[in-house]
Amino acid sequence: MAKYGQKSKDKVGKALHEEKHGQLKSGRSGKKVKSRKQAIAIGLSEARKAGGKVPKKKSAPRKKSASARKKSSTSRKKSAPKKKSAPKKKSAPKKKSARKR
Repeated sequence: MAKYGQKSKDKVGKALHEEKHGQLKSGRSGKKVKSRKQAIAIGLSEARKAGGKVPKKKSAPRKKSASARKKSSTSRKKSAPKKKSAPKKKSAPKKKSARKR
């Protein structure tokens, strides 16, 4: 099964042709596109808008919140066997001073 439809192939081909002849311009800034990769990205974006068959965009991995990072970091660590400490010595009970009435 093909990943890309004919409409997307046409849009990318047109974008590459325009980039080659220096006529392709980027979105808001309107600057000329110099990179071939950027031209392909523009073509695929146009194909998506036109409803062509194009795979979904790859998104950046989401950042974890501080609490989620804390939970995952503690669960990953291997817990070392706990050292046995010597039993605490009990101190002698303090003598109560006699109160004067």
